Amino acid sequence: MFARFDKMAKAFTRIGKDIAIAVKQAGPNPDNNPRLRMAIQNAKGVNMPKDRVENAIKRASSKEEKDFQEVIYEGYAPHGVPVIVECATDNPTRTVANVRLHFSKNDGSMGNSGSVSFMFERRGVFKFDPTKLNLGELELDLIDAGAEDIQQDEEEITVYTKFTEFGHMAKFLESRKLDAKSSQLQYIPTTTKELSEAEQDDVLKCIAALEEDDDVQNVYHNLA
Repeated sequence: MFARFDKMAKAFTRIGKDIAIAVKQAGPNPDNNPRLRMAIQNAKGVNMPKDRVENAIKRASSKEEKDFQEVIYEGYAPHGVPVIVECATDNPTRTVANVRLHFSKNDGSMGNSGSVSFMFERRGVFKFDPTKLNLGELELDLIDAGAEDIQQDEEEITVYTKFTEFGHMAKFLESRKLDAKSSQLQYIPTTTKELSEAEQDDVLKCIAALEEDDDVQNVYHNLA
């Protein structure tokens, strides 16, 4: 129960920062701000209350609201597992020190820019509720709109695009009034690493420490 609440609180914080960054970049009107529209859609996907979304937009519009910088750090979790850490911070000095500490306290190590990113591919990832998307009818249209890969299980449908096709797919979904549960650019590993259960636990402990940091938005790794 508490773990689920923590996960929801973290999702709300992450989307609140996405909203703040989007508003600072292109204003508070979602009609003229595709990034804000996407953040609002992602907020719906995690059941973030509407008043909380509106308050985040209002706060971001005020002069007092902090400016968040988007920064990326790279490193290795235990057993040589490459990790990319996406952050949104009002204090990069604090953030880099904290990220370095999370790595070192959990038998990992911080790397230089570019040290692991070549092992990942930046791709668009769109997730849908299978009850709200008729894949049989839409599959060819999704491929025309830039879908490279489509995966389906009982829980969700996931559509992957190239980085360059992300905006094209987002526009297609808007034009068809198709609501994704989430739309993100993610770092997808080009190969995965197999480890024993005990080794996996070491890696997941390091990743959990990074994910719990307030400045961290997303953590990517190549653990199988």
